[in-house]
Amino acid sequence: MAIERETIVTVCCSDIAGQVRGKGFPARELENRRRFGVGWTPTNIMINCFGRIPATPFGAEGDLMLVPSPEGDITLDYGDGSPVERIVLGDILTMAGERWECCLRGFLKNALDRLEAETGLRVLASFEHEFWIDGGEERPGDSYAASTLRGLEPFIGDYVGALRANGLQPDTFLPEYGPRQYEITVDPALALQAADEAVKLREIGRSVARKHGYHLSFSPVVTRGIVGNGVHIHFSLIDKDGNPVMYDPAGPGKLSPVGASFAAGILKHGRAISAIAAPSAISYERLKPHSWSAYYLNLADRDREALLRICPYPEVEGVNVAKRYNIEFRGADATASPYLQLAMLIHAGLEGIRANLPAPYLSSGDPGTLSQAERDARGIGDLPRSLPEALQALEEDSVAMGWLGPVLSKAYLIHKRGEISMSEGIDIDELCRIYARAY
Repeated sequence: MAIERETIVTVCCSDIAGQVRGKGFPARELENRRRFGVGWTPTNIMINCFGRIPATPFGAEGDLMLVPSPEGDITLDYGDGSPVERIVLGDILTMAGERWECCLRGFLKNALDRLEAETGLRVLASFEHEFWIDGGEERPGDSYAASTLRGLEPFIGDYVGALRANGLQPDTFLPEYGPRQYEITVDPALALQAADEAVKLREIGRSVARKHGYHLSFSPVVTRGIVGNGVHIHFSLIDKDGNPVMYDPAGPGKLSPVGASFAAGILKHGRAISAIAAPSAISYERLKPHSWSAYYLNLADRDREALLRICPYPEVEGVNVAKRYNIEFRGADATASPYLQLAMLIHAGLEGIRANLPAPYLSSGDPGTLSQAERDARGIGDLPRSLPEALQALEEDSVAMGWLGPVLSKAYLIHKRGEISMSEGIDIDELCRIYARAY
């Protein structure tokens, strides 16, 4: 009897390391697995980007279910006879069917539930990704060049087409400033969908690159001293009827009072958030002055080196400015789970709304040209300069630790300090190469 090839579905979760891990099963079992999932182990979330578990608070005990979500399907059929790739994003549940406290997708759901319950507001978001790929020809002057785009076809068309086939709405694709660096953006969506799409965008990109014989990396630093790859998280607030609420032409930077308080909450807890948003041993090689990334805790209008950037919008006839108005968080990268990144921003923003925090100082120009006293007077703090410093800031921020809860916060700190320990003694250039392969 001839063997009939079966399609395998892999149900996955995005973990503390920002990696996508899961288990496969025959596609014919998918609907059944949507009810009961596959078995999962608590310690799985402690696997780091090196594929190791230096320490775990869970030991060898415990059982969980990884359950495929209805919204998480990815299907990649290249139409050339190769196996169809199927991935489904899932939720980690307890054996009683409740959200596990260390399920990062569930953690985002909890943050969204809390925001809507207390304020009636929802979040629109989009994750803007930069990446490096070893395809195409590297030559001087290739940033933003039309010839650079031509040189990477048909990869670009296949990548964009695969995104659209899986429900994402591609917006732009461009050759970025660094060698063989590119950027891809998608349209905004409600927050949970936006985080799902960030995971999908990365996995689809890696698959399409592999199909073309390329290696694609979202690592924050591929080569030391070269502009790194960020993940810029755009967000705005809407009410229960879908009306935008962050825009006010009379406000500072045209921010409404609720938008200003939301932004102020993020800046207030920005040092702790950095441990979540930029959580690798090399992340802070990217967060340097004058490198098109964030270095200070500041809000600015149209400044690509601010932590929070008010994005431009065309003030022309027929354009609804309020709907386009958004803020960009520029201190993140792809070594983190998008669910965890976005959840922390929402928790911090909600904290700002609760406290009715005033609008942050709207900075102009390079804060580095100001004295420390001048920055202090304007409320412009420093981002952490390393992952150990960021983890200390997180641990010292009792409010942020409260958002995570005792189990997830403990697991997170153990995980990241284990990663730091494993990276010690490795030459920085070699470490960049390791991360480039991992991400």
